[in-house]
Amino acid sequence: MDINLMIEIAPLLVKAAWVTVDISARALVFGFFIASALVALRTSRIPPIRWLARSYISVVRGTPYFVQLLLVFYGGPAIGLRLDPFTCGVVVGAFNIGAYMSEAIRGAIESVESGQNEASRSLGFGRLETLQYIILPQAAGLMIRSVGVLAIILVKNSSLVSIISVIELTYQAQRLIGSTYKPLEVFTLSALMYIIIIYAVMGIVEFLYRRATRYTFL
Repeated sequence: MDINLMIEIAPLLVKAAWVTVDISARALVFGFFIASALVALRTSRIPPIRWLARSYISVVRGTPYFVQLLLVFYGGPAIGLRLDPFTCGVVVGAFNIGAYMSEAIRGAIESVESGQNEASRSLGFGRLETLQYIILPQAAGLMIRSVGVLAIILVKNSSLVSIISVIELTYQAQRLIGSTYKPLEVFTLSALMYIIIIYAVMGIVEFLYRRATRYTFL
């Protein structure tokens, strides 16, 4: 194994790794807002709205992220939707992870005993107050763990944006292999960087989980 080559190309892969982190973080943040909106729609009292939310989630979860990415990037211009590669990666990633995240959030909320909701309503709490002060604090631990798993999946899936020429970690690795002809060294180094990113995400999730459950028995 050519250690000198690995040292030489490391700065290029680190720079590309930051693009991976950037695109994943943005997609996760926007995805959270999309998921929150979907949860609200799924729990709406209006049946057509619930049906639309369920249909969207089913379509997104039932089609590969790779296909969604190609459809938006290459098919979007046909309907006037033109996005640069980075923006396309963020948008598609957000809408994709938002569908999965909405089910994780909804599942965490529904895991709280229904009696808690009934008790809070009997004490005069409104629907939003019950959700804010009673349900969410208890569901937070499970919610954070579930969202954390999805965040890790999102980081791994970000490698697929290389197909639309986003210069992230996988794309840069492929370019370096084309110029160095040393796939073992390049992919080993890029794999190590993915591991570092994943473990950093796991550490953040664990910290948030401990903070959220410090006053509960989860």
